[in-house]
Amino acid sequence: MEKQFDRTEEDLGNSVFLEHVNTTIPDQQIATLFYVAGLGLTRDPYMMAGLENMWVNIGRSQIHMPTREPQVIRGHTAIVLPSRKDLLNRLAVVKDRLSHTQFAVHETDGYVDTVSPWGNRIRCFEPDLARFGRVQIGMPYVEFDTPPKCADGIARFYRQIIKAPAVVEEDAQGRYARVTVGKKQYLLFRETDKPVPEFDGHHIQIYIADFSGPHRWMKERGLIVQESDQFQYRFLDIVDPDNGKPVFRLEHEVRSMTHPLYARPLVNRNPNQTNRNFAPGYDEAMPEFGHAG
Repeated sequence: MEKQFDRTEEDLGNSVFLEHVNTTIPDQQIATLFYVAGLGLTRDPYMMAGLENMWVNIGRSQIHMPTREPQVIRGHTAIVLPSRKDLLNRLAVVKDRLSHTQFAVHETDGYVDTVSPWGNRIRCFEPDLARFGRVQIGMPYVEFDTPPKCADGIARFYRQIIKAPAVVEEDAQGRYARVTVGKKQYLLFRETDKPVPEFDGHHIQIYIADFSGPHRWMKERGLIVQESDQFQYRFLDIVDPDNGKPVFRLEHEVRSMTHPLYARPLVNRNPNQTNRNFAPGYDEAMPEFGHAG
């Protein structure tokens, strides 16, 4: 009997990869304690190795942290890490040294919520084949809090202008727009009645296949805020294409798939490997099942 497959399950749309989230931080030493020693992530050994910026690898994605006054995402960033137990042990080790900051840890049945020294929420999940695919270390989604009645306009913008699959859904926490921006990667925009802080300049970065089409539409409407170079541009406002009105502000760094950094291999260390328990061949962690880093 011939096998039957739903080929639409593999459709990505125009956005093929969510590479990084960018939030500024004032102190790289404190950031190293939280992101590298606590979460167990890896500082990029090749790029931004000085004091002006630090790039932290999360599988094939990153968090970029230029050294300036702190920025805080209005929502949370989700990451997948191999072991909840090991994560909690590492966070316990750094707890006292971060006690003078906003650092916090909250355990639930399905994940561990952490708060960075400056208030950024990082939600940590263990690998889950059904939910995250084969990812062992990665960034499956970033969720943003939005004012009420934003989800429909946001979904229309990504669906019609960026050409990324976008739907409006509802769960126990309320309505939200879900945008597919890569393989098992999403942007979530969740409506809330709580006050949403003013935008402070943080940004996300995506790679798209049709690079010029969205640019043309946004340039005609004055939405492009930076013509970075041949391979990159930026826009700031998500607008409802039905009426042209801004719905939500989030800086997007948009890169072409011909960008020199596209699909650059990233180093991911095994945080359980130490000089005391060293075993040859176990220095590196795998971002996905069956794939070397």
